[in-house]
Amino acid sequence: MRLLIRLYDGIVDLMALVAAIMLVWLMVAIVVSVGMRNAGIQPFAWLFTSTEYALLYMTMLGAPWLVRRRGHVHIELLTAALPEGVRRIVSRGIAAACVAICAYLALKGFELVQTNLARNDFDVRAYFFPRWLLTIAFPVGFGLMAIEFSRFVFGRELMHSGEAGIHE
Repeated sequence: MRLLIRLYDGIVDLMALVAAIMLVWLMVAIVVSVGMRNAGIQPFAWLFTSTEYALLYMTMLGAPWLVRRRGHVHIELLTAALPEGVRRIVSRGIAAACVAICAYLALKGFELVQTNLARNDFDVRAYFFPRWLLTIAFPVGFGLMAIEFSRFVFGRELMHSGEAGIHE
């Protein structure tokens, strides 16, 4: 079981690394595109399209890692004011709601991928790109976020620390 957990954690870490590389690509692509425009040159069509794809993939690949690290946005003002026992219940309840929402979105994303495959949809802007390769990010990202939130529901750690303010 430990091997399976380590493998899963490695996959989530690898996805976060790919997201970080995409963030660097976005910076480079934007600088090159702006530089080309300032030089009076039309930027490559694939340059713009690749940044759009990177925004989607970067978000969906990095989100499970952010959930694990509690890097997502949440406000602890209310949970910090709660007694320990109540805070545990509220935190686990919020995490359970997050699991349900992410699982639902993963299901809808999977249905979208199936639709794209059945219709043989393509994104036909800069180049022909099978649309399912874009939409597969939704069930993968939301599915892994559901798993990560479930760790806060069933695991020892809580999603909310009970300390209001910035702690970095």
